[in-house]
Amino acid sequence: MTIASAALLLFLILDPLGNIPVFLSLLRTLPPRRQRIVLARELLIALAVLMIFLWAGKYFLEAMHLRQESVSIAGGIVLFLIGIRMIFPPPEGLMGELPDGEPFIVPMAIPLVAGPSGMAAVMLMGSNEPGRLGEWSLALLIAWGATAAILFSATVLYKWLGRRALTAVERLMGMLLVAISVQMFLDGLGAYLQIGPAA
Repeated sequence: MTIASAALLLFLILDPLGNIPVFLSLLRTLPPRRQRIVLARELLIALAVLMIFLWAGKYFLEAMHLRQESVSIAGGIVLFLIGIRMIFPPPEGLMGELPDGEPFIVPMAIPLVAGPSGMAAVMLMGSNEPGRLGEWSLALLIAWGATAAILFSATVLYKWLGRRALTAVERLMGMLLVAISVQMFLDGLGAYLQIGPAA
C-alpha cells in the first residue's frame, strides 16, 4: 500500500462529508468563534488518538495476545458495518442519539472522526508494517488535514452542495468502504487459513 492509497483509505474512513450535517447540528448553538475553537480542539484530540493507535497498536496487540489476522478480520467487519450505515443511515443518524451542550471528545473527536474503524485501520497498518510508521503517519496527516479543511468549511459546503448532494457523496463513500472492508476481511481470513490456528 502506498502513502497515497493509505491516505485515501483513511480519508474515506474519517468521512468528513458525512460528518458535516452532524457537526453543524452539534455546533449550531455556539458563537462562530467558539465553533472554530471547539472544532480545532476536537480534531486535534482525534488526531492524537489515531496517532497513539498507529504507533502503539503493535504493543496493544501483543499485550492482548491478538494476532494481526484477527484485527484485520475485526477491522473489516467494523468497516463493513460503518459502510452499510453510510449507505442506509438509520433515522437517528449514523452515530445514534447525540448529547446536548458543547461537545468534548464525545461524539465529535470519538467516534465521529476517530471511530472504531479508523482505530482498527491505523492499528492494522502499524502492526503489519512497523518499519513504515513514518509513512503511515504522513498518510494519516494528509487524510486528517483534508478532513479538517472540509469540516472548517462545513457551512459553505453545506450551502453550496446541499443536503442531497452530501448524502449522495456519503453513500458513494459508503460503497467504497464496503468494498475495502470486504477486501480487508478476505485478506485477514486468507492469512489465517494459511497460518492456521494458534497452538
